[in-house]
Amino acid sequence: MKKNKGILSLVLTVVLIAFLGFTTVEGIGKKHSGAAENIKLGLDLAGGVSITYQVKDKNPTENEMNDTIYKLQKRVEQYSTEATVYQEGDDRINIEIPGVTNANEILDELGKPGSLEFQTEDGATVITGADVSTATARSSQNKMGNTEYSVELNLNDKGKEKFAKATEENIGKSIAIIYDGETISAPNVEEAIPDGNAHITGNFTFEEADNLASTIRIGGLKLELEELRSNVVGAQLGEQAISTSLKAGAIGLVLVFLFMIFAYYLPGFASSLALIIYTELVMIILNAFEVTLTLPGIAGIILSIGMAVDANVIIFARVKEEIALGKTVRNSLKTGFQKAMSAIVDGNVTTLIAAAVLWLKGSGTVKGFAQTLAIGIIVSMFTALVVTRLIIFAFYAVGLRDEKLYYHKTKERKSIDFLGKKNICFAVSIALIAAGFVFMGANGARGQGAFQYSLEFEGGTSITVPFDKDYTIDEIDSEIVPIVEKVTGDNNVQTQKVAGTKQVIIKTRTLELDQREELNKALVDNFGVKEKEITAENISSTVSGEMRQDAIIAVIVATLCMLLYIWFRFKDIRFATSAVAALLHDVLVVLAFYAAARVPVGNTFIACMLTIVGYSINATIVIFDRIREELHYKTRTTDLKELVNKSITQTLTRSIYTSLTTFVMVAVLFVMGVSSIKEFALPLMVGIVCGGYSSVCITGALWYVMKMKLVKK
Repeated sequence: MKKNKGILSLVLTVVLIAFLGFTTVEGIGKKHSGAAENIKLGLDLAGGVSITYQVKDKNPTENEMNDTIYKLQKRVEQYSTEATVYQEGDDRINIEIPGVTNANEILDELGKPGSLEFQTEDGATVITGADVSTATARSSQNKMGNTEYSVELNLNDKGKEKFAKATEENIGKSIAIIYDGETISAPNVEEAIPDGNAHITGNFTFEEADNLASTIRIGGLKLELEELRSNVVGAQLGEQAISTSLKAGAIGLVLVFLFMIFAYYLPGFASSLALIIYTELVMIILNAFEVTLTLPGIAGIILSIGMAVDANVIIFARVKEEIALGKTVRNSLKTGFQKAMSAIVDGNVTTLIAAAVLWLKGSGTVKGFAQTLAIGIIVSMFTALVVTRLIIFAFYAVGLRDEKLYYHKTKERKSIDFLGKKNICFAVSIALIAAGFVFMGANGARGQGAFQYSLEFEGGTSITVPFDKDYTIDEIDSEIVPIVEKVTGDNNVQTQKVAGTKQVIIKTRTLELDQREELNKALVDNFGVKEKEITAENISSTVSGEMRQDAIIAVIVATLCMLLYIWFRFKDIRFATSAVAALLHDVLVVLAFYAAARVPVGNTFIACMLTIVGYSINATIVIFDRIREELHYKTRTTDLKELVNKSITQTLTRSIYTSLTTFVMVAVLFVMGVSSIKEFALPLMVGIVCGGYSSVCITGALWYVMKMKLVKK
């Protein structure tokens, strides 16, 4: 790069940072607010709509309720991945959708579930919504190569038999799909459909196909529902909670900048500029793709900033190695980026595969996490491999070429004998994991449950209290919540205001009758509310059994896909199995911490465990990439044990720096954050330390043990 181009590149970088910053904060034009302000926020940050449905059928079974809740959950995810559906009492279902303020509009779009019929031209009903298992929008290529959209129907066994007969008798005729008394589609039967898998085609846009599929799904509920009540509810957390989290993010970001500059000099400054662009791009993309952001989501983004440092650390560690070998600064920069490429790509692609599987197979919070994770990965790769490279070469082009700006000489580190201590490390890991199971068993024996489950996982009691004063969120937190916690013994009380009223919804762990009466008395004595106006209902968990099953299946499939990718890239199944074993190790150690410390297991638990999975696999890939590189140059006289020790030692700085920068980001969140953020940050700090330990002390040793056993045979 010539000097003029270098100057132009640096000017454009400054302009880009300013422009993206302006777009993020202020927006373009007086009538437009910034991307950060327009990001869709979750119930905890911005409130939304709460709708309660009454089941028309008498004495619905547990299976019917669970099936209806699960299908409704899938339906409302079109509004937000953070929407929740849960059971209230014996025969009511509650839906909460964040970021929405018009309850009537939502009710009109949801319609009246349970009123779907497929009818022939002579008016005979072929099947009903109860015969439909799923309905999904699909895309395909026609003979001309154009994309066409359709709706794929899958029927259950009863529906398959009836539909097979009806389609055979009505070839060339139409079968109308009637929802809530209105014909929403009337496709012609082209051939008999005996297997229960049908495709509705037409000149659909994707939105039209998706809406039709959603309508069929909502009509496929086992139970018929009617609206009982709807409210617009306020945010669960005050502005102070948001502002402290954002301040924590800003402080953490500054600390990371200072650390990178201290550790890598001019390249560290270049990476800091790239990280600013990274942060701004993430905010703009979150707004563009309408990703719903909750408070744990903010924590996840702040965490991703810390993880984005990883790619820069890998690059600059390589650059320092090349300069130490006597190469020029320019050649060292060029070679450093080239050699770091494989580790960065493999690590990020592996995690991106996991994000894609979690998005496709997961639901609710898992989908939301997958969105944020994928955005963070893609943007971090772009900023590290393109933006950082452009900035650092621009600095070099304008004349900043002194080796001292890029590298300070240090004593050459001798290889540390990590493998010589492998048995001790294995024993420590086994002891930690075993201790977790001991804590789980002891907790269960005391009747406390293996883990301390929160409302999202265990359900509880929802109490609606009409106060005579319109309390602010901060007043609720400081005046009402402490009394509720004291009476109920629950330290994870959730509250919501009902917009336009003085009512407050208080959610606690499940309360017995005497506990409810004691709480009612406390509310009457302290706040003068009328006891007869207080209402309470038991509610189910917002994370249903089906959603948990989806999450487990998604993680298993993601793990298998990551294993296959690592196997394919490294041409050795032992690399893949070692990586997955280390991943499992980190998850089990963090689970042990949850059991021992009694950290509440809720929605933040899912985000925490998934973050650890991504973090663990990324850290492992870096070491395996170095082992693969060393194996390429290995001769017959090269000792394999020394090769592995050398590879781990060479990447040790990267492992420490990445763990440290990420830990700092999360630690600042823990110190400054509210309780829900602390519940997310504390186990995550344990996971970061554990991930760093396992990548250095476990993964390489596991690969070596498996490799040597095969050699001996």
